[in-house]
Amino acid sequence: MLKSLCRAVGTAVRISTITTSTSRALPLSTPTLCTPSSATSRPFTRSLWMMNNKGASSGYRPKLFSSRVLSPSVSCGCGALHTEGDKSFGDFLSDEIKEERKIQKSKTLPKMSGGWELESNGAEVKLSRSVSGEKIIVTFNVNNSIPPNFEEEAETGQQQQKGEEEQDIVSTPNFVVEVTKQEAAKTSLVFDCHFPEDEIAHGEGEEESDIFAIREVSFQPEGDADWKETSYTLSTDSLDWALYDHLMDFLADRGVDNTFADELMELSTAMEHQEYIKFLEDLGSFVKCK
Repeated sequence: MLKSLCRAVGTAVRISTITTSTSRALPLSTPTLCTPSSATSRPFTRSLWMMNNKGASSGYRPKLFSSRVLSPSVSCGCGALHTEGDKSFGDFLSDEIKEERKIQKSKTLPKMSGGWELESNGAEVKLSRSVSGEKIIVTFNVNNSIPPNFEEEAETGQQQQKGEEEQDIVSTPNFVVEVTKQEAAKTSLVFDCHFPEDEIAHGEGEEESDIFAIREVSFQPEGDADWKETSYTLSTDSLDWALYDHLMDFLADRGVDNTFADELMELSTAMEHQEYIKFLEDLGSFVKCK
C-alpha cells in the first residue's frame, strides 16, 4: 500500500511538471514586435542613415523601397507621384523627428565666452572679435564634422549589450582662424586648424595638452573666401616644435585656446543637430508634398 501511495504521488508531480512547462512555453509563440519609437530614451544617433548598413542585422528594416511599381495612392493636386512607400517613409520621418527633438539638449545655441560675435548661414558659421587693433575671424562648416569611427561604433554596440550608455556624437569641424592687423597692409595671417582624434579628450590627472592643432599657416588677401594657391603655405607636419609652440601661443593670446576649442565643439554639435533636424523636416515635407 505504501508503494502504491508513492507511485500516485510521483505521477501527480510529473503531471504538474508537464503542465507548468507547457504554460511557460506558450508566450514564445506570440512574440511582441518592438518598433524604433518604443524606446524611452535614445542617444544622439543617425538611425536614418544607418538603416541601409545595419537594418538587416538589427532585424528591423522599413520597407521604404520596392521592386514593384506602385500606383499613386493619394492625389494632392501637385501632379507628383505618391505611393504607399512614400507614406511609410513619411511616417518614419515623423517618428524620427520626434525622437531627435526629445534628445535635443536645447533649442537655443550655447554662448561663446570672450566676446565672440556669431553669424551663421545654414551650415556655415562665422565667429569674430576685435582686440587692440586686430580683427580675429574664425570660420567653420558643420557639414561632415562628425568623424566616422566604425571601431568605436562596434565597441559601443558591445557596451550597450552590457547595459552601458552610448556616448553622444560630438561635432569636431575643421576651422580657419584669420588674424588681420587693421593698420597694416590688407593681408591676413591665416591658420588652418583641426581636431586630432587622439587629443579631443583629457584624462583626469594628466597634463593638459592642446585639443586642436594647426595644420597649415599662410598669408592670404584680407576677406578672400578662397585660399590662394599662389601664396606660400607653411605645413606643420615637419615644422620645428619651437616655432609651432610660438604659433599656438600667438593664437592663445588672441582667444583661440583650449577653452575656445571646447566651446566651439559644443556650439558646432548643437548647430549640426539643429541642421540635421531641419533636414529631416524638409525631407518629410518633400516626401509628403507639403
